[in-house]
Amino acid sequence: MTLRLGFIGIVTKDMAASLAFYRALGVPIEPGQDDAPHVDALLDGGVALAWDTVETIRGFDPTFVPASGGHRIALAFDQGSPAAVDATFASLVDAGYAGHVEPWDAVWGQRYATLLDPDGNSVDLYAALAAN
Repeated sequence: MTLRLGFIGIVTKDMAASLAFYRALGVPIEPGQDDAPHVDALLDGGVALAWDTVETIRGFDPTFVPASGGHRIALAFDQGSPAAVDATFASLVDAGYAGHVEPWDAVWGQRYATLLDPDGNSVDLYAALAAN
């Protein structure tokens, strides 16, 4: 059997705030779900991004404690071009979201930037730099 990633789950303290951030990023989330205990959105390529409230997780795992002290995983979204990295970062910061690392040219050949979603998860934006 071939290993295939099916979904990435985000545990959130505030579903509406988290969904607003990811909608602003461009994730196609159906409207009318801001009060839902669980939400799924299908990304291009077939992987789902899913959200559960802390209360939902504690419904089947009463000992669940949200992570603290920094992110445990980062989501990275290909923006297609270095200019799009800059534009998306600026748009989200202008909308009031937390910019963590401003866009920069990484040594591995990508334009890179990091935002924090409303739950403090690291959300990276990247695009390949033009070949020299």
